[in-house]
Amino acid sequence: MLAALTLFLVFQLAGEVLARALGLPVPGPVIGLAALFAVLALRGRVATEVRETANGLLSHLSLLFVPAGTGVLVHLDRIGAELVPIAVALVASTVLTIAATALTMRWLARYVREEAP
Repeated sequence: MLAALTLFLVFQLAGEVLARALGLPVPGPVIGLAALFAVLALRGRVATEVRETANGLLSHLSLLFVPAGTGVLVHLDRIGAELVPIAVALVASTVLTIAATALTMRWLARYVREEAP
């Protein structure tokens, strides 16, 4: 478990360093996660220890939302003052995500039909 956690943190650190060094608008942990995914995809398999540790973290994922919930309560006045832009951003991003997912599924369905024997 310690080795897998170290692996996760090393990729997160590498992503953070890359994001800051290149001035990327993407958070370092996202870059690190993408890099870890790429490495695991190239390997073709996931080590048992990495899988078990990831599943353990995912099973306790709700604990990671406690700080975010606290932050929302601390900044409740600001959120109330900016409620309209926040609501517009949430609705627009949801609609765009649904549209992108639908278009992707449509493209994949067409691609799968063309490839089927």
